[in-house]
This record gives sequence, structure tokens and C-alpha cells, in this order.
Amino acid sequence: MISFLLKRLFLLLLPYSLLAQGSSPGFSPEHYICYQTHTPLQIDGKLSEQDWANASWTKEFVDIEGALKPAPRFKTQVKMLWDQQYFYIAAQLYEPEIWATLTERESVIFHDNDFEVFIDPDGDTHNYLEFEINALGTEWDLLLTKPYRDGGKPINHWNIKGLKAGIHIEGSLNDPATKDQYWTIEMAFPWDVLQEVAFANRKPEHGEQWRVNFSRVEWQTEIINQHHQKKIDPATSKSYPEDNWVWSPQGVINMHRPESWGFVQFSTNKVGNSQDTFIASDEEPIKWALRQLYYAQQQWKKKHKRYTTNLSDLKVAPPTIKEYVFEPKLFCTPSLFEITAKSKKGTFNWHIRQDGLIWKE
Repeated sequence: MISFLLKRLFLLLLPYSLLAQGSSPGFSPEHYICYQTHTPLQIDGKLSEQDWANASWTKEFVDIEGALKPAPRFKTQVKMLWDQQYFYIAAQLYEPEIWATLTERESVIFHDNDFEVFIDPDGDTHNYLEFEINALGTEWDLLLTKPYRDGGKPINHWNIKGLKAGIHIEGSLNDPATKDQYWTIEMAFPWDVLQEVAFANRKPEHGEQWRVNFSRVEWQTEIINQHHQKKIDPATSKSYPEDNWVWSPQGVINMHRPESWGFVQFSTNKVGNSQDTFIASDEEPIKWALRQLYYAQQQWKKKHKRYTTNLSDLKVAPPTIKEYVFEPKLFCTPSLFEITAKSKKGTFNWHIRQDGLIWKE
């Protein structure tokens, strides 16, 4: 199974080299307010309940690299809701040719066109989950101990027990004779499982924010002998690379950068009853500034075979944060490091270390 991940793993060091050279995108993840349902939802993929009608769509997906690449060919959007049992996610993927081939659970679903969910409840970039599904409803779920770039291992035998998923196709599946409109996916993630990796092992409280992102993998296809086939690039004799379209852009072709995922703010208000305001945390710019030093340290080690003991070697410009002075401190050995900075109010410190974990104490 791990061998199938190699197409994604070769990019693991790319964020280090890109970001250390000044091409880091600004910190501007997407955000969404997730309201509670009035009644439990029926997971059939049809989104027919009034609660879904009252929920807002996210912005349309963009290329994973953001403005660096053209807009996606097809529209994708997501809605979110929750209750005391589930975190609900609905996705609508416009597609003129809906097809899927993989039927075995835990297959590498992104070899088909698919939809993917990434959730890091406590935002520390470690112990997050990934879920993939194709138009046949074939699922792949796994837990990542940390990003691949930091030596993370996928726990493929870990399952989201009790997860519900429904597919609705407006058109036909695997039928080239017809033109399709879209397919929708409705998912219910049980809190009993999400709490395993959540802050304080609990479901979210009112106003709490989780890091979440969504990805759509789309292959170029053509119809051969009445079947959908991936288009072959004559220059390589292989299929063209897949497109990766996401809710919150990563800046590079790598979904495993949880620090760039969007923010989902949970509200205990019922959907349609009120309009909450998203409240951006003034601590996030500090965490992002520490992240830039982490990127630069990794690039330094790649070049010098060790971490630097002097932050000035990293040549990272200090951030401009209103009413705050960023004064990081570095603790380092040749193979380990930890960088700290005071919080906005100075009541605690933020920490980041060589494997990307970020925390406060």
C-alpha cells in the first residue's frame, strides 16, 4: 500500500525549498462557520433536507497552488453542519463524464477521480485524518501521525468507525453515451472517532475552530471503445498528471501541509436562525511566523547537514503583527531544534520543533 503513495511522497521536501526562498504564500486560509442542524440528517447524498438548504456553500474550489495555476475546469463546493453525534460534510462536484473503477475498500482512491477530506482538530499538524471516496462510494480512510515531510507514517488499518456516506449522481455512472451534470457526496463523521485526535478529546465548543481542507482529484479522460480512459501524454506515454482542486490553496502540490488548511468555526446556533461572525485568532500570525523559521531550518539542514544555532542565519524577515513584537528563541542540537515565541498577550509561549509539531504552554 505504501508504494502507491510514492507519487505524492516525492514532493515532501518541496515546501522547504520553495518557502525558504521567499515564495511562501501569505497566511490567508479560507474559513467557514458550521452551524448545528435542527434534526439529524439522512445520509443519502441528495441534500434534500431544509437544513442543507439553509447552509451556505463554501467558495468554489481553486487549484491546489492557488493563483499560480488556472481556475479548475469544473465547479466544486462544500457545505458543513453538525449535531451532537456527527460532523456533516456535503460536496457537489460538477462533471460531464462521471466515472469510477475502484471497488475495494482501502484502494488508493485518487487513482480515480475522487473527493478527499482532511481534518486536524487541534491544529498542531500531527495526528490528523484523511478520507477519500469515489463516485462508486468506495472509501479509503487513514490516520497520519504527522506530515510525510516530517517522517509521518500513514496508519492505513485505522478506520473511521461509524462513518456514513451517500452518493447521488445527477446523470449516469460509467456511461459515455450520456452527458452528466454533477455528483454529490454526503458524509457523517462521528464525534466518537474525531474526538480521538481532538483537543481535550471532545467535540468542539461554540466558537472553536478546527483545521479542515478538501481536495478533488480530476484526471483528463477520453472515450475509447465506449469506456472512459485516462488520456495518454504522447511525450511520456503515460497518463497526464491529475489536477488537484481544493477549498483552501496550499501554495504547492502537497495536501499534507495542515498549516495551510482552512478554518471551520463551530457554532451551537441552529442553521438558518442566526448569522455568526468568523473571528480570526490573533495568535495564528505568530504560529505562521514560527512556521517560516521551521521551513528555513529544514532548508538549512538540507544544505549544511545540520540545524543552525543562530536564527539570523535563516534570513527570515520578522512578521508585522499589530501591537506585538516577535522575539523568537532557538534551542538547538545538530539534529533537533525548538523555537519559541510569546503569545500575543504574553501569558504563554508558542513552540515549534523539528518535526513540525506546534503547541502552547
